[in-house]
Amino acid sequence: MIRYALICDDDHEFEGWFGSSGDYDDQQARGLLECPVCDSRAVRKQIMAPAVAGTKRTLRDPGPAKMQAMMMEAAGRIRAHVEENFDDVGDAFASEARAIHEGRAEDRGIYGQASPKEVRDLIEDGVPVAPLPPEAPAKTELN
Repeated sequence: MIRYALICDDDHEFEGWFGSSGDYDDQQARGLLECPVCDSRAVRKQIMAPAVAGTKRTLRDPGPAKMQAMMMEAAGRIRAHVEENFDDVGDAFASEARAIHEGRAEDRGIYGQASPKEVRDLIEDGVPVAPLPPEAPAKTELN
């Protein structure tokens, strides 16, 4: 196995493990490599020193502010994907989720609003639900 330090065109750094350098080249040529943060396919190898036994390696800590920004970006992408591809059923979420789970309604992705009690009841009955990430604050609301 070979580990490559990779970076996308948005400067998101990550690593990839490949069976050989040829595997990397093949996957890159077929467009199969993508950034886990932003899904960019403009991925390239970073310059890296060879791993030598007995040396200390230090990890680059992006820092709390950068980590928070990356998490907010990822959460925003999830929310946008749901809003673009799922049906908004509004405050009928609990009844529609239950109907889909029980086979009484078309199986599809939905989102909407439910009370805490409705969510607890759905979970207790085995209906898969998850909270939607919050909307990102407007830039004018940030400090």
